[in-house]
Amino acid sequence: HSKSVSARSTACRVIVHVDLDCFYAQVEMIRNPELRDKPLGVQQKYIVVTCNYEARKLGIKKMMSVKDAKEKCPQLILVNGEDLTPYRELSYKVTELLGEFCPLVERLGFDENFVDITEIVEKRLNQLQQSGCSRVCVSGHVYNHQAINLLDTTHVRLVIGSQIAEEFREAIYARLGLTGCAGVASNKLLSKLVSGTFKPNQQTILLPESCQDLIRSLDHIQKVPGIGYKTTKRLETLGVRNVCDLQAFPSAVLEKELGVSIAQRIQKLSYGEDDSPVTPSGLPQSFSDEDSFKKCSSEVEVKEKIEELLPNLLDRIYKDGRQPHTVRLTIRQFSSTDKWFNRESRQCPIPPHLIQKFGKESSSVLSPMVDILMKLFRKMIDVDQPFHLTLLSVCFSNLKDLPSSKKGSIGFYLKQVSPPSGSGK
Repeated sequence: HSKSVSARSTACRVIVHVDLDCFYAQVEMIRNPELRDKPLGVQQKYIVVTCNYEARKLGIKKMMSVKDAKEKCPQLILVNGEDLTPYRELSYKVTELLGEFCPLVERLGFDENFVDITEIVEKRLNQLQQSGCSRVCVSGHVYNHQAINLLDTTHVRLVIGSQIAEEFREAIYARLGLTGCAGVASNKLLSKLVSGTFKPNQQTILLPESCQDLIRSLDHIQKVPGIGYKTTKRLETLGVRNVCDLQAFPSAVLEKELGVSIAQRIQKLSYGEDDSPVTPSGLPQSFSDEDSFKKCSSEVEVKEKIEELLPNLLDRIYKDGRQPHTVRLTIRQFSSTDKWFNRESRQCPIPPHLIQKFGKESSSVLSPMVDILMKLFRKMIDVDQPFHLTLLSVCFSNLKDLPSSKKGSIGFYLKQVSPPSGSGK
């Protein structure tokens, strides 16, 4: 037991970050192999949310407007990506596949997973030492082309980690037809930062001596995972713009401005220190769906948008088999200055008599849920005054198993899906 605890101690952890290449576009190319070698963009509303590498070679970038993308590349093929179901289903298959290698897998969005492979590495290291073999070869790249010292067990552990990451990527490609990048490092922060060094379909390890070079290569603190938009804005008012500024900033002043826990956490992040564990995701913690638009400015329109969002959400909850106990409505009001972050939310418990109906008679839940969401909406917006919304999001959370009958299972996300035709399995 003590051995496994020491293997998990943060000093010698080995964490892999797996990041699938242009995920939505890859899913569309699996669903329709004829799109494979053509410039492809995935469209949501009037934005190209992602595109394949053929499109990138022609100057298309993620989050470009459809209008600009079409002007830049008239031959660009656009696929509507507003129904997230195919992406969600394949995404869970990837997590499940990684879970076959190792139980410590944490999802981040649809296309990223962290895997704590410390114990697998430890076993392989012991086997190597017992066999008297000292030759191990790195798979993929080493950040900064740093030389590997085989007498340093930290280096050897990361090299073994690179071989395991290669096995992950080969399995994901062989079984699901997807390519991706991987980063191997001693914590989640560094593995995520290093995974994108060489793209697409490549992998990189980070040796401890190169950690500061990697962290300092970030030109802005918002590039540091774990430092969000609001914290970035507050840091900017203090004159902190890049990682070096944050490292040098007096801790006492930072603690006074941001509170002790946030200040200490982000200052540690600025040095590449991150002791957060890889927490297995298991089942989704919530079900949400959102719709963005140029303008929604009447109560009738808001109600229509909510009525459009709910059926798909209720269907997902029904298939999952658990009952939600909380519902939340998020809105974004138009602001010419703060385009993305002007959001506000309200939530409330779902009445017990309605909870009972989830999973049995979804249709009878629809109308009372619309009423509840409209009440939440009126708590945020005075409908007698003009308003201009650009986003509505509904989220069901606090999911609990049904008293009996079928329980929620990650297996549902996999069993329900027939493999896409022509996926090259």
